[in-house]
This record gives sequence, structure tokens and C-alpha cells, in this order.
Amino acid sequence: MFSYGRAVRPLPMSNPPNPWLATSVDWIGEPPAARPRIHVDATRQVLSRNDSPDIPFAWSLNPYRGCSHACAYCYARPTHEYLGFGAGTDFDTQIVAKLAAPELLREAFERRSWRGEVVAFAGATDPWQPIEASLRITRACLEVCRDYLNPVAVVTKSPLVERDIDLLASLAGAGAARASVSLPFLDATRARALEPWAAAPERRLKTIERLARGGVPVSVNVAPVIPGLNDEEIPAVLRAAREAGATGAGWLLLRLPGSVKAVFAERLRTALPDRVDRVLHRIRETRGGRLYDARFGLRQRGEGAYAEAIDSLFATAARKLGLKRRPGGESGASPFRRPGSQLSLFPR
Repeated sequence: MFSYGRAVRPLPMSNPPNPWLATSVDWIGEPPAARPRIHVDATRQVLSRNDSPDIPFAWSLNPYRGCSHACAYCYARPTHEYLGFGAGTDFDTQIVAKLAAPELLREAFERRSWRGEVVAFAGATDPWQPIEASLRITRACLEVCRDYLNPVAVVTKSPLVERDIDLLASLAGAGAARASVSLPFLDATRARALEPWAAAPERRLKTIERLARGGVPVSVNVAPVIPGLNDEEIPAVLRAAREAGATGAGWLLLRLPGSVKAVFAERLRTALPDRVDRVLHRIRETRGGRLYDARFGLRQRGEGAYAEAIDSLFATAARKLGLKRRPGGESGASPFRRPGSQLSLFPR
């Protein structure tokens, strides 16, 4: 089972209706436990182009689809519906692996049109979720980036990223790597409630420390900020991350597109019933009375007095601690270069 050194009880199968399918399943009685399964992705493209004006990278690489951290708030859940799965426990347990990703990435870097732009490892999954320990797809992709000195920006909440500090540090030495650790909570009970299979907050702080000591520039990403639940933790999260070695910080407001609303609300009612009304009320305060607003410029930060208060709280705490706002694109020329043919004569 997917875990990080602690017992994990399988979640009961629960998926909102898939809007792309004509039928849905309603269980009579207790639904069965959701069991993990790995599927193979046969796609022939591995880099995804982003043209959203409020996302600070143009290219992303997701070695997997779905994510076994099972975070109730994950905005990527609806992407599983395009594959014929559900956005609930299917997203957590039906993991699709892109086994050919390293070869496809090398092919992309060899195209004359490639200019060595930053590749973000994340966006719709955690590249270091537990199955990566066995499949090593993410590591193989990082090896390709190292060979080409292509800049990377990685985001994770997994201690497994520590395995690849050697590659990230090698790239960082050329100014071509930065890391961000997602840490929305310090409260372990809240974290376990909404991120049941992810590493505990204390363990993620250790990951920040080890990345920093390994020579990898690291920031903390307080994401998502859930109004009425963890916004009060922002100063403490930033302080703990700074003490661990983070030099930058960022935050993102909770996003609940499509079926994520139902998944998040169900988990909240089950795990934190005393907080449901307050949290949903506060979310609507930051979303113009709705649970989500997809407009660019607002979907990441929200609007209204409460959203402004969150941003002010974050900015004040980050400034006092000397944490820089999490950087966007790389500055200066990319160190990207294609290896000379003579390099193939030597073992890696």
C-alpha cells in the first residue's frame, strides 16, 4: 500500500459522477475499499505546453496521472475523468504511469525548436509519489535534464525527492534547478485528514532541510490556503520552513474546479465535521459567493476582503523572515546544450 512508514487504511470507493460518461454507479450498502492499480500510459508526448497567464512556467512534465497522496483538495482530480476514471478514490488509486517519458523527453530536447526553457516537474501529480520508488520514471527524466543542462523547477510533498538530490544539485550548480516543497499545514491532524497518504508536515520540513543542505535552492509553497482552516497557520508554516533552510515562499488559494467540490466537501464532512460550515462560508467569501471562480488572475488568489487579508498576512510574515516570493521563470540565458556525440563513448 502507498505510505510513508505509517499504517494506511484503504479509503472506501467514492467517486462523483463522471460528466464524460453516460452512466454512474451507486452502491447499495457500504462501498468496497478502493484498491491501488498501476496502468500504462501510451502517450507519445511528455511535455505539456501551458498558456495560462497566471502560471509561472510554459512547460510541465507529469510522469504519472493520478496521485496516491489522496489530497482531498487536489485541483487536478477532474483530469482523471478524461481517462474514464472517477475524480475521487480513482484519482488516488488508479495511477497511470508514463513509462516512455525519459525517451520522449530526450526526443523533445533534440528537436531544433527546443530552446532550453524551464520544465516544471509537477502540475497535475506529484512526480515523487510512492510508486516512483519502484518505477524511477522521474529520476530518469531528471537524468535527461542533467545531460542537456535543461533548467527544472520541481514541486513535491514527498521525501522521495531526497533520493534525487544528486541530480538536482548538479543542475543547481549550473543555475538550472530549484525546488519547492508543498506544506499547507503544520497541524498533523488536519494534514492527515485532508492529505491522508502524504508525508507528515514534520517530515516535509526535514525534506526542505536536506534539499537546502544538498545545495538545491528550496522554497515552501503554502498551498492550498483553505480559508477558515489553515490560513491561521501561515506565519508558523513560514517560520518553520525558514528555520529548515527555505529561502523563498509562495501561496495559492484553494481551487475547487468541477468534481473537486464534491470530493473536498465529502472529506471535510467526514474528517473535520466541526469545521465544515466555517470553511465553506469562508471559501465563498473569497470567491464572490461561489465555491470556485476560474477566471485568470482570481483563481489563484481569490477576491474580497478575506482574500486580501490572507495575502497581507502571508506578505508580512514572509517579509519579516526574509523569504522571497517564490520566483517565476528563470532569469538570464538557459545553460541548455545538447551533448556532443563523443559523450556517448563514456559511461554515465
